[in-house]
Amino acid sequence: MAPITSAEDVRNLETIPVGTLGMIPLEGCKTLGEKVDYYLVAWRKERKHAHADTLAFAGYERDTYILSAKVPRFGSGEAKGVILESVRGTDLYILVDVGNYSLTYSLCGQENHMSPDDHYQDLKRIIAAVGGKARRITVIMPFLYESRQHKRSARESLDCALALQELVSMGVDNIITFDAHDPRVQNAIPLNGFETVMPSYQFIKGLLKNVKDLTIDSDHMMVISPDEGGMSRAIYIANVLGLDMGMFYKRRDYTQVVDGRNPIVAHEFLGSDVEGKDMIIIDDMISSGDSVIEVATELKKRKAGRIFVFTTFGLFTSGLKKFDEAYEKGLITRVLTTNLIYQTPDLLSREWYISCDLSKYIAFLIDTLNHDASISDLLNPSERIQRLVAKYKSEGI
Repeated sequence: MAPITSAEDVRNLETIPVGTLGMIPLEGCKTLGEKVDYYLVAWRKERKHAHADTLAFAGYERDTYILSAKVPRFGSGEAKGVILESVRGTDLYILVDVGNYSLTYSLCGQENHMSPDDHYQDLKRIIAAVGGKARRITVIMPFLYESRQHKRSARESLDCALALQELVSMGVDNIITFDAHDPRVQNAIPLNGFETVMPSYQFIKGLLKNVKDLTIDSDHMMVISPDEGGMSRAIYIANVLGLDMGMFYKRRDYTQVVDGRNPIVAHEFLGSDVEGKDMIIIDDMISSGDSVIEVATELKKRKAGRIFVFTTFGLFTSGLKKFDEAYEKGLITRVLTTNLIYQTPDLLSREWYISCDLSKYIAFLIDTLNHDASISDLLNPSERIQRLVAKYKSEGI
């Protein structure tokens, strides 16, 4: 992986860093963390700063920004966080993937797969091991812990809000997540930094790079929200690309509860004619995959063309078989998800799957925040998307 030094990669960061940059990717996020580190090392070796020789830039250019840390476990399953080098005065970024179920540990001789609770607890252990010595702590948690439990509809816990408040009370200054299920959970910590980042640019880049014969206009493409909750995502993509949008709403049977929720009776469609048009279905996650395949089926009944699925997190909790079958039947053409959470080798090998790499984007965020510079241009990539589409239309990518 060679460093890319195009004009888009050059950021004019003239301010003094907040502190010496340090990064701790937890075990479940190690691969992503190493990719982020690669970009940071490459950029800082090439960057020429007027004050590079001053004390404020001590430790600015290094071979790696990853600090050595681990979370060993006892035979009983209990654990502790250990940091093996100094973090005093560092601007510390901790990366955690709470959805990485591939990791295991021994629990009284039995193999136990790590759950989101285990990963979240390990995050707290590392923060506790820092012991308040870091200058600033930023947690980068792409899949926000317990974000699906974001509101109270009965006498039940508000897990996501509690977790955010707990992290802040432990000394975390900023929390960066991606495509939060409901961004309003930040109301739990109104006086602290909370950013929910949308990977819209990476989705469009992944699609244009892998599909060469798209006609990007309102006569040939359309953006679909699979439910009313995801309207804002679909509206943004539709507006940036100049497309029409439609939505489905889930008609549920509120007289019964199955697996903790009211079962969906039907997907009702609101929107203009889809016949012959390529569809982009956009959502925050694929869990079991039932909803997105049902939406694709409904669109095909209405004689839609190719169907591309954009989701930030591909959980695939019921396996890949139903997507294999949907692909074989022609219901879906491609599924795009990010590498922000664990991806199985089986998933990466699928012909219908496109992985969107967010490591470079995270490196941009870390590099910019370390200089205490604005990230507003990174949070709104509309101009970059326009340049990408213009290039695709004129010469392909």
